Parts: sequence; structure tokens; C-alpha cells
Amino acid sequence: MSTKPSIPQGTRDFSAEVVRKRNYIFSTIRNVFELYSFQPLETPAMENLETLMGKYGEEGDKLIFKILNNGLDHENKIEKARAGFEKVLEGKSSSDITERALKYDLTIPFARYVAMNHGKLTFPFRRYQIQPVWRADRPQKGRYREFTQCDADVVGSLSLLNEVELANIYHEVFVQLGIKNYELKINSRKILVALAELCGGTDKMTDITVAIDKLDKIGLEKVKEELQQRGLSNEQIIIIENYLNITGSNEEKLIQIKSLIGSSEIGKKGIEEVEFVFQQSKNTNIDIDFTLARGLNYYTGIIFEVKAPAEVKMGSIGGGGRYDDLTGLFGVPDIPGVGISFGVDRIYDVMEELNLFPSGVQVSTKALFFNMGEAESRFAFGIMQQLRSNGISCELYHEASKINKQFTYAEKKNIPFVIIIGSKEMEEKNCAVKNLATGQQEIVSLEKLVDYLKN
Repeated sequence: MSTKPSIPQGTRDFSAEVVRKRNYIFSTIRNVFELYSFQPLETPAMENLETLMGKYGEEGDKLIFKILNNGLDHENKIEKARAGFEKVLEGKSSSDITERALKYDLTIPFARYVAMNHGKLTFPFRRYQIQPVWRADRPQKGRYREFTQCDADVVGSLSLLNEVELANIYHEVFVQLGIKNYELKINSRKILVALAELCGGTDKMTDITVAIDKLDKIGLEKVKEELQQRGLSNEQIIIIENYLNITGSNEEKLIQIKSLIGSSEIGKKGIEEVEFVFQQSKNTNIDIDFTLARGLNYYTGIIFEVKAPAEVKMGSIGGGGRYDDLTGLFGVPDIPGVGISFGVDRIYDVMEELNLFPSGVQVSTKALFFNMGEAESRFAFGIMQQLRSNGISCELYHEASKINKQFTYAEKKNIPFVIIIGSKEMEEKNCAVKNLATGQQEIVSLEKLVDYLKN
């Protein structure tokens, strides 16, 4: 009985057309990373579960894809596995049933790498990484269970100039891709710590940030309800509401936040950080947004989030922040870091919707040699190999067919030129070259064919 072909929900196949467009995005980001002296790195698809658990907050931990241990078919292991299932379903871990997981992001595996190799690295260490990650999220537009992240991080430096450079990397990439109306939102976790202090203590930090992080999705009233459910009093909720209602220009927001939390030492430090990055990065579409929380436990300073242009209902297309002791989670303290991430899948959808991909991105084969018969095709094959040795991509139609059929093939594959070599052209050592975009056809000497196609 045959099986109906399908793929897991939240995953996708990529056709040649899609791959070329994605590669255009990857190469743009990679080139900017390299321009800013970041070095490439790759880590495994899976990590030990203990590496990932407890690093992403309670909501994030539930979205980690866990991998079942092999060998669970043995009788003595099945009973242990049954006992572990309940824990796993609650988002916890059980070594009896799972010890590994697919990576949730690139930051924690990077921190693990730095902790394992810190004695060999030269600090500050600047790395970029372009790899897939997996999240057990509910699939919807712009949200997938398997997607690719592009990260750049600097570890071993406390300088805020790193944050300024990362803001400029965002700007450089999005301008090159044509996404000019993006918004780069920034805040500082220190400001959120100060808010928690105003509300009775830093032990309320997680409750506050997890609720605030949902503001865009559920609205202010639902956030207030969640804060109440998390045990905050009406007075504390009013303080948070005043905080969330800070509006105006960037300069006006800074004045208002100073009035609200400026008496707190950590709040004052956070405000200084935001002010510095804003002043040094004024050409980068920065929007100071104190509602930005990014519900990941490891952030300690400046946090970033990039919003797609307003005309595209897409939400976040990038984010990141400072994590001044992330490697401390792996027994190697005091290595500060800061990083950003690009959400390539969402960026792709934005560019599709705004029609931003250049027309040339789909051109792979530069020329198609028509198959005019057995002798002609053997001759054409030798010419084709000469073109390939000169860096010109080309192919020979696989069989002798009607001319119209070969033209249709070239058009469907977006091949810009067709080359026709018949018996006459073989004798005269030339060929007919037709530009399918203009319809113009010329007779070109075989000696000059390379130069013709390169120009």
C-alpha cells in the first residue's frame, strides 16, 4: 500500500526559485558580517538537553524539540520511559526518556562553544552563524517549526560600541535588501529590572517581562490581567501601566523614563546605555521602545528587536541583546557578550510581499545550447565545456527535439540566451545567439562567444 507523500507541519520544501532568493538574502547578510570582521562558526543540530533547558524562560522551554533516547524498546526501559512522559509533556526533562534536543536558537550553543574553547579563543571573539533551528511552536504565517537564523555575536567585551556596530549591521543589511522602512526597537533589561524594583523587588522580574513581552499580541488589558494572575497588586500594575504608556519621540521617551525610574541606580545605568546607542546610531531607524522586553532570561543589558515595515503584517524580523554572563551557565564566568539575529524566513516573506528581489536573482543558467542532432550536439558539447571553463554556466538540451519545445524549456527556466549550432555553423565556426529578453538574434564567432556572453 503506497504512502501519501507529506512533510511535518511547520516545515517546507524549497524549490530552486526559492533557494536562489534565500541565498540572495544569506549572501547579503554574510557579506555584511564579513565586512565587520565577524568569523564563521557552525554547531551541531542537536545539543544535550541540559545545555538548553532553563535558558529561554518558562515559555521557551516548552518549545524545545526533545529527541527520544534510542533503545527504549527494552522492557526494563519502557517502565522508566512511561514515568518520564508526564514530565516531558510539562516542558521538563527526564533522562530516562530524553537526553538530547534540537537547538532552539544559535546563542546558547554558541555560549556552550565559547565555554568549551575559551582557552583557545582570541578575545574579543566575533563570530557569525547561519544555520537552521527548531521550535515546537504553533505554525502560522511567518512562524515555522524549522527555520534559519543568521546570528552575529561579540564576546569578551563590555564596550557599548559593539551594540552600535550591531545596530549598523542591521541597517546595512536591510538597506541592501531594500527593506528601508524597518524599525529597530531598543531597550535595556536594566530598565526592566528597575521597573521590577519599583514593583516590590527583582523577584518579580520574570513575571513582569513575560507578561510585557505579550503586549503586541494580546493588548494592554490582557497584560494587566496576566500580571494580576501572576500575583501583582493593583498598585504595582498601575506603575507598570504608566511605564507601558510612555510615548512620543525618542527624546521625549527618555525624559519620561528618567522621571519614572531615574532614582534607581540600575535604572539610571540602563537609561545611559539606551541614550548612548541612540546617539551613536541615529541613522539606523532606531525607535526607543520601553515596552520591549524579549522574554529570554539571559539578557542583561541592551536588547534589540527589528519590526518589518508597517505595510507588511509580519512582526519581528530580527532581535538580540547583551548577555554579560551567558557562559557562566556552563561554569566559565565573566565573559560578557552581545549579539543579534536575523529571521531569514520572515525577511523572505517581507521581500516577496514588497517585490524586492532583483530580477537577476533567478538567473542560474546563462545559456542553453539547442540540440540540433547527434553530430551537432557533440560539437556543441565541446563549445559548452569551453564556456564553463570560463565561468559561464550553460547546458545542452538533453535530446534532439522541435525548436519550439527547446525555446519553451529555456523560457520556463529563465535562461537569458539560447545558442544554436547547426551543420552550417559548424563549418563556418560561428553560432546563432538569441537574447530571449529582447528577441534580438546575432551571428557570433565561436572565438568571441565567451566575451559576448560575459558582456
